[in-house]
Amino acid sequence: MKTPESQTPSFYAYQEKDIDTIFEKMDSNAKSKLLYQLPTGGGKTVVFSEIARRFIKQYGKTVVILTHRKELCKQTSTVLRRIGVQNCMITSKTGNFKPDCDCYVAMVETLRNRIKSKKIKPHDVGLVIIDEAHHNSFRKLMGSFKKARIIGVTATPFSSDIAKPMKQHYDTLITGESIAALISEGFLAKPKSFVHEVELNTLKTGIHGDYTVSSSNELYSTPAMQELLLKTYQENALGKKTLIFNNGIATSQKVYETFQEAGINIRHLDNKTPDDERKAILKWFKKTKDAVLTSVSILTTGFDEPTVQHVILNRATTSITLYHQMIGRGARQLPSKKTFGITDLGNNIQRFGAWEAPLDWQNIFENPESFAKELHYNATGNSAVQSHGMSAELRGQFPNTLEMTFDIEGGYQEAVDTDKKPKTVIQQSIRQHAKMCMENSETLSNAIALAEALQPEIEWRVKQYVKCLENASKNYKNWLMEDYQNRLKGLIIKLYPKLHSA
Repeated sequence: MKTPESQTPSFYAYQEKDIDTIFEKMDSNAKSKLLYQLPTGGGKTVVFSEIARRFIKQYGKTVVILTHRKELCKQTSTVLRRIGVQNCMITSKTGNFKPDCDCYVAMVETLRNRIKSKKIKPHDVGLVIIDEAHHNSFRKLMGSFKKARIIGVTATPFSSDIAKPMKQHYDTLITGESIAALISEGFLAKPKSFVHEVELNTLKTGIHGDYTVSSSNELYSTPAMQELLLKTYQENALGKKTLIFNNGIATSQKVYETFQEAGINIRHLDNKTPDDERKAILKWFKKTKDAVLTSVSILTTGFDEPTVQHVILNRATTSITLYHQMIGRGARQLPSKKTFGITDLGNNIQRFGAWEAPLDWQNIFENPESFAKELHYNATGNSAVQSHGMSAELRGQFPNTLEMTFDIEGGYQEAVDTDKKPKTVIQQSIRQHAKMCMENSETLSNAIALAEALQPEIEWRVKQYVKCLENASKNYKNWLMEDYQNRLKGLIIKLYPKLHSA
């Protein structure tokens, strides 16, 4: 559906219907906060780019489109230009609001920093479009655009953090065409699933509910799981362009070694792969008919390769969003590709139902707690839940603190997803510990003593962080524990007088 910039863009009937519905809602409410759902592969970027074009033409006001990854920023900017919307990208190195630009594409943290430094004035914005709106990182900017209409866009209108349901931030959910309808109408390829039930009792879940990288690496790197993966690939996908999704770098590297030894044409990709190498690998993957690409945390969003013929879920997840994103990478339809394969090695289809099965997104949006309980039941039926808690004695020293937990692994993954430095999760953890110490002490020396008492908790958090890094040395872990304690005490000494004077 490519359109020259000089022509008026054309859209599929279901896209036109959704665009019209969204404008009807916006026209009737100048402060509307709409959430728009459309399956992966349905053309969300094209739809919201056209909404931006029509809004600028109809209202003559500035549009801002927010994404959470650099790749999505570039792709969105390209689609906008393709349909005739000249736009400006705001990156960490370039760009502020300009008098001659009506549409901006930016990452959340970059725009937030520009607003805080008063380099950008958000009150001039008429419409904010949020891509991948299920990400919680966008919430911190919602209050900055009080005069703007808001449209969130996602394939799965369900927050991974049940404490922050999407209905708190959006008034109305507009659902687009279903996966089943897009398949029957020829817009998406039809899946054929191969399910191998796996014993997941050794998997553990983190505070936010998904399976930890460390326990996934331990299970999926075993010889038995590697043998099962290779066997199922040879039976179901041999010679087909295949994506393999893993939950840890160690597992993906093991997959690479296993497949190489078997003479299979394979490459490995993760978020630490240098940009030049990544571009070369993706170029190879695009051109190579029987290419196999094993990856971690990098191809679930912002990656579009329609020639993928098979997707292997070499991991388990409790995230319905991730489940749909992984499978969606293989669902693009081509004249020469009417079907694609799914191999599930994580009981995910059993947990969520078939990818193409209907879901009542309206009910899920309105009753997220019930849906979360159902997912939790399905997950814990297959795994042991990780429990980590302070001793009662240590907990008793912090009576004024309600929330003492901190999800290191979840914070690390969010940092990776939003292109932040991984160590920001340690900085956030230190700030939380400092707050705990200060709100439970009457003197500075008492706060320092509480910081020292937290040493077992600090050691646990640092160990979780080092596991996320996967290849950190023992010396680095020991240094980080000492550095954490020093930074914690330093922060308390710096902030306590200000808190006390207030």
